[in-house]
Parts: sequence; C-alpha cells; structure tokens
Amino acid sequence: MNNTLTEENIKKLQEELEYRLTVKRAEIAKEKAIAAAHGDRSENAEYKEACANYRENDNRIQYLMTMISTATVISEDEIDKSSLDINSKAKIRFIEDDFEDVITLVTVMDSDPENMCISIESDLGLAIKGKKVGDIVEVIAPEDKYTVEILEIL
Repeated sequence: MNNTLTEENIKKLQEELEYRLTVKRAEIAKEKAIAAAHGDRSENAEYKEACANYRENDNRIQYLMTMISTATVISEDEIDKSSLDINSKAKIRFIEDDFEDVITLVTVMDSDPENMCISIESDLGLAIKGKKVGDIVEVIAPEDKYTVEILEIL
C-alpha cells in the first residue's frame, strides 16, 4: 500500500481498529454463540451470517493494520505551501475543455471527487503534486489523457 496520510487520518484508522478489535469482535462472538445454540450449524442461517460478519470484520482489521503500518505520515509543518501538496487548494483550468474549477488535494481517506476533493494518489493528484502557479501538466488517466494548468494556489 504505502498511502500518504495525515496524523489525523492515522488517528481515525487507529480508533476504528481499536473498536473492531474490542467492541465489534465481542458483539460478533455473542451473535455467533446465540446462533450456535439454535442447533445444527450446517442449516443455521444465523450462524452462517455471524461467521460471515466475523470474516468481514477480520478482513477490515487486516486492512486497517496494513494501512497504519505502511502509511507515509506527514505533518502540516512538512508541507511546502508554495507548491501543491496535501490540503492545498488550487484553481486549475482543464485546457481541452477551457473549464476552470477549484480543487483540494487530500489524502485517499478524505477523497470526495464530487466535491472536488481529489486524492493526492489519483491520476490528477499525482500529476499536479509539487507543481506551482503557471505550470501546465498532462494527466494520464486510464481511459483518457488531458492537460491542466495551475492558475492559482489558494
């Protein structure tokens, strides 16, 4: 993995991990025990669902542990404000469409493309990271190629 995350992102991941390891696991174990008491496990839909919930929770725990252990953590004071980086807001122009928009570069956890919060690890994010006002860059996306100009860092 090796995502770039903020200290706040790591804190959220750790909180979810702690919840899933303690509270959620206990809830699922209780559900599983109650379902198992109903008899034949091979025909017991409740038991099968509890087992599926257990596996789903364990998969999420593994994902969280991997995210936390492989993340590159950056702090606010490490960010160069003169170029685009995480939590930078910029006015950009999509050259082919002659369309301007304001975007915010965020971590993958905070990504919200509908509100123009673009992951630093997306095609656009990777292309404009480290760029300055006046830079023109080509963005290579899986199904398209387009050019953007950095008009202003807000």
